[in-house]
Amino acid sequence: MRTPRLAGLGLAAATAAALAVSGCAENGTAGPSASPSASGSASEPAAAAPSVSTSADPAAVKALADAAAALDSESFKLTVTAGSGFLLTALIDAPKGNGTADLKATGTNTELTVKSLLIGQDLYAQIPGITKGSTWTHLDMGRLPEGANTGLRPDRIDPVDTAQLIGSTTDVRATGPRNLAGTLDLTKAAGVAGLDRVTIEGYGPAAQRVPFTAELDDRGRLSVLTLQLPKSTTLEARYTDYGTTVTAERPPTAQIVEAPEDVYRALGG
Repeated sequence: MRTPRLAGLGLAAATAAALAVSGCAENGTAGPSASPSASGSASEPAAAAPSVSTSADPAAVKALADAAAALDSESFKLTVTAGSGFLLTALIDAPKGNGTADLKATGTNTELTVKSLLIGQDLYAQIPGITKGSTWTHLDMGRLPEGANTGLRPDRIDPVDTAQLIGSTTDVRATGPRNLAGTLDLTKAAGVAGLDRVTIEGYGPAAQRVPFTAELDDRGRLSVLTLQLPKSTTLEARYTDYGTTVTAERPPTAQIVEAPEDVYRALGG
């Protein structure tokens, strides 16, 4: 499977690492090399950075910034795809700090599904090989470093971290009434859009000039954000169902189990 090393996204990587440590990972199943991984490595020839104009349209820059900021003011549904083997579906209620997400990663003889639930400052997940039955694994966010990738996270609930990602743009311009385009400097945005530092470094100079397009709805809110990542992978985030009701309830105490040490180690804690 050659999708970007998507972190949510980080829970998938944690799952693979924990399975490997516990001896559950076998050939053809979700192990470190079969989990969502970098589409290429630093040993591969780095693509040259595309030559682009650094001029920006102030009106387009403001429209994009306003669209990103609006994500903090109401609930919405987020659907992220990368290649043919990665799908993340999330319901986000930023004003209340709650959200749910389902991650599905597939590849040759490999399928991984991780569910996560954020309630305020608490993150719960159902992780294959770790979480048993209908229980939920609780992660203590205080044990994780700031850069740990867990997809949903208190105070940074959007798995794509759209606002920070858009903050790395260089030459935003309008291409239509509600269409924008430009480039992103991913070296200034590691950890957002599920892309970790290892993946970004593997892109070489091309990481500094990643083309993107954005579509806004009739109220100026984000509708679609598409990144043309190096090594021919397209990452697409769709923002829909604004104002939707997000049902996120804390699991019963009897169904909560604390995360084992393997998970924290895999996430950098």
